[in-house]
Parts: sequence; C-alpha cells; structure tokens
Amino acid sequence: MKFLLVLCAFVAIGASHAIPAIPGDNSHYVEGESRYIWMPDGEGKPVLVDLHEPVDEALLNSRNGANNQYWLFTRRNPTSAQIIRINQPNTIWGSNYLGSRPLKVIVHGWRNNGNTPMNSAITSAFLAVQDCNVIVVDWRALASQHYNTAAAGVPNVGEHLGNFLTWLINTAGGNWNQVHLVGFSLGAHVVGNAGRRTGNRPARITGLDPAGPLWGNNGNRLARSNGQYVEAIHTDGHLLGIFTPVGDADFYPNGGKNPQPGCLASECSHGRSTDLFASSVRHPNRFVGRRCNTIWDAELGNCNGNNLVMGNAVINKRGSGLYGLRTGRAWPF
Repeated sequence: MKFLLVLCAFVAIGASHAIPAIPGDNSHYVEGESRYIWMPDGEGKPVLVDLHEPVDEALLNSRNGANNQYWLFTRRNPTSAQIIRINQPNTIWGSNYLGSRPLKVIVHGWRNNGNTPMNSAITSAFLAVQDCNVIVVDWRALASQHYNTAAAGVPNVGEHLGNFLTWLINTAGGNWNQVHLVGFSLGAHVVGNAGRRTGNRPARITGLDPAGPLWGNNGNRLARSNGQYVEAIHTDGHLLGIFTPVGDADFYPNGGKNPQPGCLASECSHGRSTDLFASSVRHPNRFVGRRCNTIWDAELGNCNGNNLVMGNAVINKRGSGLYGLRTGRAWPF
C-alpha cells in the first residue's frame, strides 16, 4: 500500500512537469506544482511558459523600471497621449495635467503595452464618468521578456512608478486621497509595489485578476496594506490569476475562475477582469456582490451575506471580506 502511494506521488509529479501538447490547454496545471503553463501573448495567442526557466539577470538590469513610460490622457486629449517624464517638469507644464483633478493610473500585464485594448477601454470609461487625469504606464521593455524575468522585475517597476507618482504630486500638485491605481495580472502586483513605495498612501488600489504563477507565496505580491483600500477582482483563479484573497475586499464573479460566462479558455477568463472593471466604471452599481463566509463558498457561489458593489470609480470606497456574484456573457455583462 505504501509503495502504491509513493508510486502515485511520482506519477503525479511527473504529470505536473510534463510538457502539455495542446496549445492553450491548461487542464494539466496545478497551482504551485506544475512547471509549464500556457499564457497569452500580446495578441492573445498561447505561449508555453517554463516556470523553472532562469531569470535573465542582464535583461532584468537593463530593462528595469527606469524604462517605464507615463502616458497622460484627459478629457482634452482622450485618445492622444501626452508623455510625462520623471524629473522633467516641463513635460508636465506642457501637458493637460491638473493637480486639482483626481488621478487614475492603469498598468498592463505580461506581453502587453500602453496600446493594449484594456488601457483604452478603462481610460475611456474613467473619462466618461469623471473629469480626471489618467496615466497609462507602459512597461513593455520588461513586460515583453520571458515571464519569469518580467515577474522578477515587477517590484522594481512598481518602485519606479511609486517614485514617479511622488515626484508628480510634489511637482505639479495632487492629493493622495484622490489617487486610484488599477493593475491587471502582473500589473496588479506592480501597483501593489507602487503603493508600498509611496508609504501606502493611494486612496484606492484595484487588482484585476492579479497574476498567479510564481506569486502564491511571493512577499512582493499585491496586499491589502498597499493602499487605504485595496480591492481585487478574481476571474481566472488557480490558473493565470491568483485565487488567494489579497485585498480588503476580494470579488469572485462566477466563482472567480475559468471558464467565465462566454469564455472557452483561460486567457479569456483572465482578461474578463478588465472588461468587468471597465463596465463597472460606466455602470457603477451594476455588479453587486454578496458576502461569503469562506473562500470555498466564494468558489461555489454560495454567498448570501451583505452587499458590496464590485469595481466602479468611487475613490472613497470601503469594504472588507470575500464576495460572490454572477455576471453575463457579453458586454456590459
């Protein structure tokens, strides 16, 4: 009997380290154990990632957060970015930035960049409901590298973002109580590190399906202490996204995992978090979560506690706990 158990264990370990044959099929994946996982590239095509591949230290040093670009959008330039450069105040004075407006910051994920559709969807949603400054962070220099290298560079990218925001507010005005950081996948951990760098001063941080692989026990992941209020929306838990609660309030639409309604693959479910958030900004009370007693209840959707709205752009939003809800399969969900 003992031999059989040991044999089964070796078979399981071997299976978790086998190279999956079908592109995009993550049915083999076991969080925290599997070596390989399919992830979407910038065009949504599956890329096989080896989570044991060594970090490229040379690239990590040359393509760090110092390469971040900061693209400003306002109602005066809703689709044409104005580039603001740290320690170059003239780039602020020549822009449409106003310190009296609320500040929204959006950070993309792996193999994405400032032109990735999620950025324009969330930017246009913010500008539709509020006269604000929106800064899209383009960190493609590192995000375009192998996943392990990009993930290893997340803390540095976040620290540079935190330094930039501190410089921006000190130079051109602003109020930390009006700052809302939004990050998707690896970008969720970037904004967590940015908040930590600023002394946890941002009024609100929203993590959109924070990246899961390599982040389960990572001390640099998004945490509730990174801002005054931290919220996470989980849509592909146990696969591309982390399932563990990380914020003051954690939302698990449709169980928080793949497949989300209307999705056939993990990459669709992962990206659904950005769609749900953009919709929630335009329709502030559309997604109402019910509090769950346990994480298992959240996964099963057995939640009947108090209500808390998921997402939206309310800067002074507060709440705590785990929340479940159901959404539709197509916009506005």
